[in-house]
Amino acid sequence: MAGFLARGPAPLPRRLRARLRTAGAVQRAMLLTGAGLTALFLLAALIGPLLAPYGYARLQDASGLFGAQQPPSGAHPLGTTIAGYDVLSRTLWGARTALEIILAALSLSVVPGTVLGLVSGYLGGRMDRTLVGLADALYAFPPLLLAVVMSIVISGGRSSLAGGLGAAACSVAVAFVPQYFRVVRAEVVRVKAEPYVDAARVIGTSTREIMFRHVLRNSVRTLPLIFTINASEAILTLAGLGFLGFGIEPNSAAEWGYDLNRSVADVTSGLWWTALPPGLAIVLTVLGTTLLGEGLTDLADPRLRRRGAAAVSGTPTDGGTRDG
Repeated sequence: MAGFLARGPAPLPRRLRARLRTAGAVQRAMLLTGAGLTALFLLAALIGPLLAPYGYARLQDASGLFGAQQPPSGAHPLGTTIAGYDVLSRTLWGARTALEIILAALSLSVVPGTVLGLVSGYLGGRMDRTLVGLADALYAFPPLLLAVVMSIVISGGRSSLAGGLGAAACSVAVAFVPQYFRVVRAEVVRVKAEPYVDAARVIGTSTREIMFRHVLRNSVRTLPLIFTINASEAILTLAGLGFLGFGIEPNSAAEWGYDLNRSVADVTSGLWWTALPPGLAIVLTVLGTTLLGEGLTDLADPRLRRRGAAAVSGTPTDGGTRDG
């Protein structure tokens, strides 16, 4: 015991490798695929604009206008759009816009939902019943419809970077604060009945310290999954706004939903290069963040880890014995 306390907990990479070894093949595949796609998205968002051959709103170079609906070529590897923008540049710049909406939406939803769930679940009483009823009421608001209304209110009917990001971020926050609230509250109600919480009360630990030191840290294990689903929903909400015409105009920022909307007519004409890159970017980003969240949640669940380890070693997990 003294040696363990002296060494301290194992470094995070070592613990992660150990858990990966005991996880099942499906769990590892989900986690690694999600991590790879998410890393690709983050890389495109951070350095993609530096690699883009042109700016997101550029229509010409030294030789003149790019031209509309030009097929892929050396100057334009993915062709140009109906408005004459370079498709590759718009797709890379769009990753940065998607990352901005994720950060904005989650910053407006994670902290309020977690804090409200902690206070409501631990203190209970009339405030708890009021907050639960309010959370149930907020579920009635469809995120995309709310985003359309907020886009009109925030931007005054004119699409802009601030208006599009603000509308999508606020709508996602309003729609998903109840999710964080309910998940954290349910965990807090369970954790506050644990013996170690009772022991902390007996020795005179303050309510605030119990809530944030003992209860909260053991009530947020399922948040990574909701966090990544929220990130995916934020991207889909922004893309939905752009596809419906309430998003961001091309001279304000690059946005995948807007580009996909403008390329719908091209698909029927056989011009695949204007629709495929932004559509594929949306699908891969949402798939990556979702798989990453699922993989992290499975990896953090001791029951699933034991099941994966048993599958590798061939030992049963239900206390039974194998025949033979």
